[in-house]
Amino acid sequence: MSETVNKKPILIYVDADACPVKDEVYRVAERYGLKVYVVSNSPMMIPRDPMIERVVVDAGPDVADDWIAERAVRGDVVITNDVPLASRCVKAGADVISPSGRAFTEATIGMALATRNLMEDIRSTGQITGGPKPFSKRDRSTFLSALDLAIGRLKRAGFG
Repeated sequence: MSETVNKKPILIYVDADACPVKDEVYRVAERYGLKVYVVSNSPMMIPRDPMIERVVVDAGPDVADDWIAERAVRGDVVITNDVPLASRCVKAGADVISPSGRAFTEATIGMALATRNLMEDIRSTGQITGGPKPFSKRDRSTFLSALDLAIGRLKRAGFG
């Protein structure tokens, strides 16, 4: 008989200020019965649902990131496009997914950080590098698949 009494619940943390997939997170979380923390520097509308909690942190660089990174552990899912935050959460054992569906893992986070730092250095010299490509329906679909895979993997690993 498997032990379910002390099963750690899967929590989802959303770095919400610029997240284009919040509605998708809410739908998936509802399907699986998971708690979602929507973390931002300013109030935002969220569904009236006891499983979705809005967390408004103080303004300032990295305050929302710090709140998430201090809590995310193995068995949790973090949704963010912020590579330094992703790195901190991956090191803590959390599953980390970007809104476009890119999974940040121990194997990929080093290259993601190096690329981010290189691009930041290039921008600081005044060279125009262009912004991110527009968010697409395909990105949304890829994200939904990645989130479903992560939750399924965590459930198979005994998280609930």
